[in-house]
Amino acid sequence: MIDTNNILLVGEQEGVKGDFNTLKSMMIYVRYTTLEAIKDITVEELDYLHSPTGNTIGMLLTHMAGVEYWYQLNTFENRDLNKEEEVIWLPGLDLDEQAREKIKGNDADYYINLLDTIREDTFEKFNTLSDEWLYERSKFGRNLATNYFKWFHVFEDEINHRGQIRMIRKLYENSLK
Repeated sequence: MIDTNNILLVGEQEGVKGDFNTLKSMMIYVRYTTLEAIKDITVEELDYLHSPTGNTIGMLLTHMAGVEYWYQLNTFENRDLNKEEEVIWLPGLDLDEQAREKIKGNDADYYINLLDTIREDTFEKFNTLSDEWLYERSKFGRNLATNYFKWFHVFEDEINHRGQIRMIRKLYENSLK
């Protein structure tokens, strides 16, 4: 459950130090708005596929969790998915036919628990790191990126997919008319 009392006060997170306050504040707000976007959602809505090559809301929620998990590995452990992790996470990360086949039949609580579990691990690790870690640079594709940018990208990706979730919910409502 997200405490909404200070949700609009960027940089004021209890128990968080330094620049992690800003990062965590934004991540909490984005997650709150994502959860609001799926409030009272049904399994049918979560599994609704508007087009044969499209994404379902369940797929997008799994993708959000997978992206965050991958960035945990990349920034905390300096590694990629191993073979076992690929089996679990690649369908949601790739958002392909395999995802359309595998990611369905789950209720909202399933996806919320998945997102919460990954986020708890992220914030737990953040509490062990220094602000200097946020500004460490590493190769990222063809560029250099700071850890701060990488974690900005995690919630920026969620924002984009939240917009898709809102659109898919409207498409689902229109399909019932």
